[in-house]
Amino acid sequence: MAAGGGSEASPYVELDRAAWAALDSDSESPLSAEEISRLRGLGDALDLDEVRQVYLPLSRLLSLYVEAAAALHRQQEAFLHRTQPPRTPFVIGLAGSVAVGKSTTARVLQQMLAHWPAHPHVALVTTDGFLLPNAELTRRGIMHRKGFPESYDQRALLRFVSDIKSGHDELAAPTYSHLTYDVVPDQPITIRQPDIVIVEGLNVLQPARVREDGRTGLAVSDFFDFSVYVDAAERDIRRWYVERFLRLRETAFRDPASYFSRYGSLSEEEAVDEAGRIWDSINGPNLVENIIPTRSRATLVLRKAADHSVRYVRLRKL
Repeated sequence: MAAGGGSEASPYVELDRAAWAALDSDSESPLSAEEISRLRGLGDALDLDEVRQVYLPLSRLLSLYVEAAAALHRQQEAFLHRTQPPRTPFVIGLAGSVAVGKSTTARVLQQMLAHWPAHPHVALVTTDGFLLPNAELTRRGIMHRKGFPESYDQRALLRFVSDIKSGHDELAAPTYSHLTYDVVPDQPITIRQPDIVIVEGLNVLQPARVREDGRTGLAVSDFFDFSVYVDAAERDIRRWYVERFLRLRETAFRDPASYFSRYGSLSEEEAVDEAGRIWDSINGPNLVENIIPTRSRATLVLRKAADHSVRYVRLRKL
């Protein structure tokens, strides 16, 4: 059953959870309950049912896209009368707000897709590593804008994704520490000949900016073969952010090495107020100004309900 239920023409197919789950009801999830527990982020409602009903059909759909891209590659090389070079990796962009659960979605998809025999090597890269270092953000006076598009090394990120689609055998991506809240220098992750690369981040679906001379360059999303947007009502995401902040206050924020260790001693009331202030001044405006406007650019949207579970899926028609 379509979630919308209307008869108006639309460029999207919209399915509620039951209809989406029925698309691949005969397959068994390759992930165990223990594996799912390790993949689950703070506050996420990820369980065996969610994996089986939402992510199993999605991984199957993505696998069909990957196989179709491989077939098209073979046909194009034959048309060009070229000896077929290895196909470049299939690149999936994954976007969404802070605290919406996109990192969990990325990790689950990485594990699910790697179980399909046609593409066992699936790499995951987060754009956090392409944030400008804190020292540079401070120098530019935009530390309070961390996570906004201008806080990233856009040239380096664009070059990295371009290199993926250029077919480089080995690539290095910078890493980021959520403990120190900064890029980790000289500790890149190395990616070698992946079949699929998932690029996860807040702003990965941003369109190219118009330059001062009026020309438009390339955007990271121009190199995506498929894109996913993890969506939810803003009020729910704000609540999830505050709840996650409270959990971190009891765990990671208690680590003296944490950038946010000063929050570890806050009372619950003070922590709620501080989390709300951070959301209202930084994450909320970034969501409204920069992230939500890119939702319509996604190939597929996973819409979550207030309990963090996926309620319906919207897929762009071919």
